[in-house]
Amino acid sequence: MGTKVRNIRMTPTKQSLINAFVSLVNNKDFDKISIADITNGAQVNRATFYAHFNDKYELLDYIIIDSASTVIEKRTIGVVKFDQNNIIQLVLAVCDFHQQPNIQCRRSYLSLAPLLKEKMLIELKKYLLRSLDNLLTEPEKNFYVSIYANIIHEAGYLWASGNTSFHKEEIAMKASLLVAVDHFKNI
Repeated sequence: MGTKVRNIRMTPTKQSLINAFVSLVNNKDFDKISIADITNGAQVNRATFYAHFNDKYELLDYIIIDSASTVIEKRTIGVVKFDQNNIIQLVLAVCDFHQQPNIQCRRSYLSLAPLLKEKMLIELKKYLLRSLDNLLTEPEKNFYVSIYANIIHEAGYLWASGNTSFHKEEIAMKASLLVAVDHFKNI
C-alpha cells in the first residue's frame, strides 16, 4: 500500500470499504464498479477512500491477498512446516479460497480468476519458501517452490471449479503425494 496511513483507528473504516466493495461485486461486474459506488456503500467520502487505497485495483489486491494468507494460516494453524499433512492443508486452503469467491461473486469470478490465481500462488510460494528454509539450498528452493506451488494450486482449483470427480480431501491427498514423493526422493 505504499505510503498510505496505517492506523488502528482506521480499521472499521477500511472494513466498511471492503464490505461495500464485496457487496458491489456480488451484484455488479468489477469493471463497472466506481469509487463513488464504493464510498456510497461504505458511507464515507472519496478522500477517506484514498486515505486507505490508491484505487479499486489496490483495494481488490488487498482483499485477495488478505483472503489467501488468512485461509493458508487457518488451514495450517500457523504451523510452517514442509510435510505431507501441511501440503494437504495447503491444497484444502486453495479449495476454500476459490470456492468462496465462486459462490459469493458469481458475476465477477470469471474475470477475476487469473488475479485470484496469481495472488494465491504468491502466498503459497511465501509459505513454501519459509517451510523449506533449512531443507534446501537457495537455487533448489527457487526451483522447487514454484513447481510445488503450481501443483498445489492446480489441484485445489480443479476441485473448486468442478473439473474433477474427486472429493477435495482425495484430491488434496493425491497432490500431496506428488509433491512429497518428488521432494523427498530428491533430497
